Amino acid sequence: MKILITGGAGFIGSHLADRLLIEGHEVLAFDNLDPQVHPTGMRPAYLDSRVALLAGDVRDRRALAAAIDGIDAVFHFAANVGVGQSQYQIARYSSTNVLGTANLLDILANEKHGVRKLVVASSMSVYGEGLYRRPSDGAVVAGGIRSEEQLARHDWELRDAATGEVLIPIPTTEEKLLRCESVYALNKRDQEEYCLLFGRTWGIPVVALRFFNAYGARQSLNNPYTGVAAIFMGRLKQGLPPLIYEDGMQSRDFVDVRDVAAACSLVLRDDRAGGRVFNVGTGGQISILALCKLLGTVSGISIEPEVTGQYRKGDIRHCFADCSAIESLGFSTSITLAAGLADLWNWSAAQEVAEVLPAAHEELKGRRLVI
Repeated sequence: MKILITGGAGFIGSHLADRLLIEGHEVLAFDNLDPQVHPTGMRPAYLDSRVALLAGDVRDRRALAAAIDGIDAVFHFAANVGVGQSQYQIARYSSTNVLGTANLLDILANEKHGVRKLVVASSMSVYGEGLYRRPSDGAVVAGGIRSEEQLARHDWELRDAATGEVLIPIPTTEEKLLRCESVYALNKRDQEEYCLLFGRTWGIPVVALRFFNAYGARQSLNNPYTGVAAIFMGRLKQGLPPLIYEDGMQSRDFVDVRDVAAACSLVLRDDRAGGRVFNVGTGGQISILALCKLLGTVSGISIEPEVTGQYRKGDIRHCFADCSAIESLGFSTSITLAAGLADLWNWSAAQEVAEVLPAAHEELKGRRLVI
């Protein structure tokens, strides 16, 4: 097959390209080489030479239509990413993420093409808080919003609205009601819904993949708005303490990017995936503080993190994946967190790191997005 990956020069897109090439596909990457991700504006050295790279913006109809010509399947990964920055760069995020997606679908609806499958990258951020269990009666409840008053007291955990008891996080299924807490999350929900509706209308199989916290080689160590594992790694490389919000006990599901690429390949091949939404994670949870300590172990650098006690608007407390749906198609992760972080550290040895986190932190504080 000839496959187009929008955002194909990026972190996840380039790993997917590697896998698709191994499987015998022809790959075209369409990417705007955003300076926040690609500081030189040039083709990244890690992108396999067999990948044809077309520089362009997904909002440019003519350029995108040219990229789609002769394509059999599309992975739509092009997006501005990151929760904090999305809260104040609203027009930029929504223009690229939502209007760019609409542009892609408009081309597919109105121009001649041979696309037989579309896979869109969504995010666990669409859930807001994950699912929880109420200790007193075992009832499963959706996490609500922690009030500013609660957070100001450093009362970090989710509490049941009726009883006040601390809720116990459990794996989050695809059926959970979506409750977006950032512009980025809203963008991702819109991308999902636009694409799935388009697929139902035009009879093209569409798959939405809700990626949990992907990490791995090629993730920018100099983008302070995405990839907490890479951000922590960058701080350790500079001999600086990683900065942790709240008390560090908030938990996430970290999945190696190579396992993410495997999930993408699977849904491309499997006809049962069409028209569906899947979580892509490990099904496990780890606290941010424990992640930081594990990074210290694999790197051999013993620097205590700075737990700030501050909180960011739009942050959630706990969310990790129930992967039963994609596992029913035969998916399973193959890379443990310790092994994946060790690979990330080894890759980072040759990477230059700039001190960009403090400026980003102050930017968010100045806008009262960090309290």
